[in-house]
This record gives sequence, C-alpha cells and structure tokens, in this order.
Amino acid sequence: MRWRILGGTLGLIAALALYGLAVAATARSVLPPDPLIAIAFYAVAGIVWIFPTARLVRWMQAAPRQRPPLGG
Repeated sequence: MRWRILGGTLGLIAALALYGLAVAATARSVLPPDPLIAIAFYAVAGIVWIFPTARLVRWMQAAPRQRPPLGG
C-alpha cells in the first residue's frame, strides 16, 4: 500500500502541475479580456480538478486485494 500512496502522490503532483499549465495556456489563448469571464473560467477550472483527484485518493486509500496463500 505504501507504493500505491507514493505513486499516487507523485502522479497527483505531476498531474496538477500539468493541469495548471494547461489552464493558464488555455486562458491566455482563448479568453477575451473581460474580467468576469476570466473569473468564471478560473472558478470552473479550480473546481473541475477535484473530481479526478478524489477518485485517485480513493484508489490510493483502498485496501490491497487479498492474495491466496502460497503452498497449502
């Protein structure tokens, strides 16, 4: 389970960094200069990342499957 948590944490950090860069690049290239639209865009972008993150955290905290005993 330690490897699952470590891998999930490192993956989460990398994914959030890439997500932040993608949001910033999208905002810069697509959004008009209206501040209200920018506020709405960043509000939605700030909430959207929670859903995949919650799923990843649930996977990280899940108990490992029980393996059948070796031998007999």
